[in-house]
Amino acid sequence: MFELSRRALLKTMSCGFGYMAFAGLATEAAQKEKKAADYENPLAPKAPHFPPRAKRVIFLCMRGGPSHVDTFDYKPMLAKHEGKTPDGANQRGRKLMPSPWKFIPSGESGLLISELYPHLRQHADDLCLINSCHTDLPNHPQALVQLHTGQFRFVRPSIGSWVLYGLGTENQDLPGFITIKPPARLGGAQNYGSAFLPAVYQGTKIGDPGQALRDIRVENIANPLYSSDVQRKQLNLLQMLNRNLAQRSDNAELEGVIESYELAFKMQTALPKLLDLSKETTATHKLYGIGEKETDDFGRQCLIARRCAEAGVRFIELTHEGWDQHNGLRARLSANARATDKPMAALITDLKRLDMLKDTLIIWGGEFGRTPAVRNKDGRDHNATGFTMWMAGGGVRGGMRYGATDDYGINAEIKKFHIHDFHATTLHLLGLDHTRLTYRYAGRDFRLTDVYGNVATEIIS
Repeated sequence: MFELSRRALLKTMSCGFGYMAFAGLATEAAQKEKKAADYENPLAPKAPHFPPRAKRVIFLCMRGGPSHVDTFDYKPMLAKHEGKTPDGANQRGRKLMPSPWKFIPSGESGLLISELYPHLRQHADDLCLINSCHTDLPNHPQALVQLHTGQFRFVRPSIGSWVLYGLGTENQDLPGFITIKPPARLGGAQNYGSAFLPAVYQGTKIGDPGQALRDIRVENIANPLYSSDVQRKQLNLLQMLNRNLAQRSDNAELEGVIESYELAFKMQTALPKLLDLSKETTATHKLYGIGEKETDDFGRQCLIARRCAEAGVRFIELTHEGWDQHNGLRARLSANARATDKPMAALITDLKRLDMLKDTLIIWGGEFGRTPAVRNKDGRDHNATGFTMWMAGGGVRGGMRYGATDDYGINAEIKKFHIHDFHATTLHLLGLDHTRLTYRYAGRDFRLTDVYGNVATEIIS
């Protein structure tokens, strides 16, 4: 009798434990399902903080520091006081040198723009010349990294990564942040990296400096062994295993790997089509200067930028090298202007044709400017205390000049526009409050502008 009761009790307990184990597994499975259901694609489009003026950015980076007093910052006092040494300890041994080029009133606004830019001057009424830019150091590596990340002392996410983190992207088959021929040195990948933001927000590099864009091929974009269907099945299995690991570990890097695999699969078809300019009309090629020796390479960059913008890419950066002109200013600056003038004007024309300029923010600039007072009669040195950038489209007031340097163009004096202000204003035009776009890391909230930055509201239309 006792033995039967004991067996019944053990059977009941065993059933109970089995039910509890089953219930535990069921609960764990349900939690996993809920976590999978709650999963959000980090690249999916996100709502901005407030209605945006711009949906996307095209950043034309002139690497090396363009001379502002020869391009977009007219300084007649340089001619009046030519050969004199201006006041200031850092001006010893330097003599003021006027621009070798004329500045011409352009557009209905009458903006004074150098004769170096005959095509771009036709869009003067779309340009906002920001003549009061300044940064912290006149050294290329630090200034270039600060231009892109807001900091030069520490590794920080690039502006393109912050924009992608804040807004996501409209095309899930393409990278949301593309950078074409970025500098290999001077910060290198820091200029388009995501730092402590999830890896999925870093820029996708296409091409290298010194490489002709017409010869660029995306490496390993095609799989010679397996068809698309087989690759899809392989990837589905791999993604299932990765997501199981990610759900258990909450590993942000693993989430980045998952998204990068998915994006890489989709890019096999989408990216080569994006880079293929053969379907563009002959008239379009001619507009951008493609096929002409001086304008072919940057013309291709600008046309690809327009195609990226059409396809929903959120942040596109183009780089033109060779603006560090300590000597040979007359020949080298002329060559740079000829290489970029026609393609940039074509980009504006094309975006207008597509009714896209109104919500595409175009930014032009380098890491700093050049010295108005010189040691070399045919060259200018680094100048971080005053230089020019310009913006067009994307809610920016055209045909205006914002801020000013002193009479000689040495120091920003009126409505000073620091790199932090540039970042704050860019984010604002995209509908993002730079003080609210933060990411928690190492126990504190980080942002692109750190604890600085003011929006230049006067330039917003």
